[in-house]
Amino acid sequence: MKRTLLLASLSLLCVAFGQPAAAAPSTLTVQLQQQNGSGESGTATLTQTGSDVQVVIALNGAPATAQPAHIHFGVCSDLGGVAYPLMPIADGKSTTTVKGVTIAQLLSRPYGINVHESADNIQKYVACGDVTASSM
Repeated sequence: MKRTLLLASLSLLCVAFGQPAAAAPSTLTVQLQQQNGSGESGTATLTQTGSDVQVVIALNGAPATAQPAHIHFGVCSDLGGVAYPLMPIADGKSTTTVKGVTIAQLLSRPYGINVHESADNIQKYVACGDVTASSM
């Protein structure tokens, strides 16, 4: 009886540990919400491309002038330092390939994608979105 119970327990452990972990998504869309009354909002679409992530930002209500954008440590309500710089947004659009990072890594800790008003007014945020699994 004990031997049967032991074998059954070992079988269950093998099955439990043999299951593959849930795979990270190959695409993730982050909603960018307006901040500071900017009227700018849109999306940042993250797509896994090999060992890199392509970030495509599309903003409605953005000016023609360049606006810096970054992936920051932390969330929009409490952003930390810059984790990954992104190409400036011009006419509401930007595409950046972030080298050597995966979507799974970006989901492993809090990150936020934010857009600044301009290089001259870098302290003013105009749009931001949290990178979370709920963005899938």
